Amino acid sequence: MKGKSEKTIGLFYGFIEEYGKLGDFVLHPARSRIAFASRVRFGYIHRLGKDFLDVALTFPRPYHDNLCFYRIGEVPGGKIFQHYLRIYHLHDINDEVKTFMKMALDAGS
Repeated sequence: MKGKSEKTIGLFYGFIEEYGKLGDFVLHPARSRIAFASRVRFGYIHRLGKDFLDVALTFPRPYHDNLCFYRIGEVPGGKIFQHYLRIYHLHDINDEVKTFMKMALDAGS
């Protein structure tokens, strides 16, 4: 978190707090990412930007019909899909985002 803006730090802790309301998980620092794990890793904070967070959630299939993901990518060598969303404000964590967050958490449990 060294060198990150107060806004980004607030978004990080706010996102973790919101995720904690959905269920139990642990954080795993992994190289340049901070992964979320239950039984297995189900997502991670991809980037701590100047005034945003980039988050990736892991699913066994792509969910193209949504308003929150700006990119969906298949992980080479398997049927795993990373769904990327960008959070600028805590209110960006709306009901749709929370639904996908819960789905990823359940898939990792």
